[in-house]
Amino acid sequence: MAVSVFTSGCAVNRTKATVDPSAGLDKLRVVQVRKLEGEDGTIHQLVAANLRARGMRVVEDGKAPERVDAVVTYVDKWTWDITMYLLELTVTIREPKTDYPLATGHSLHTSFTRLSPSQMVDEVIGNIFKESEKNK
Repeated sequence: MAVSVFTSGCAVNRTKATVDPSAGLDKLRVVQVRKLEGEDGTIHQLVAANLRARGMRVVEDGKAPERVDAVVTYVDKWTWDITMYLLELTVTIREPKTDYPLATGHSLHTSFTRLSPSQMVDEVIGNIFKESEKNK
């Protein structure tokens, strides 16, 4: 019994997405992904690639495009358990002029349920767009 309790306490998998009903994520065409300061670029590239795969044009961070439909920010948290892995990821889609959060997705996977960074990004962004579909 003690082993079961210990094991179940270490296997955590939580995901959540919230979308403002007025967000209109299906209308996003051009987005800017802001690189997290100090980050090596791994998550930035994965988020940008995931959004491109969903049909969006991703403009470079720091360049002011003529028109951006949204700015995408993220926070990643890595931890060590024999190897480094992505423990937690939050992605926020923001209104570019006001920085208002239109949608947020969050995922947490502990060691026993860990996903690759690419899978985590796909899970978080996928959940945001699934939640957006519910608001239609």
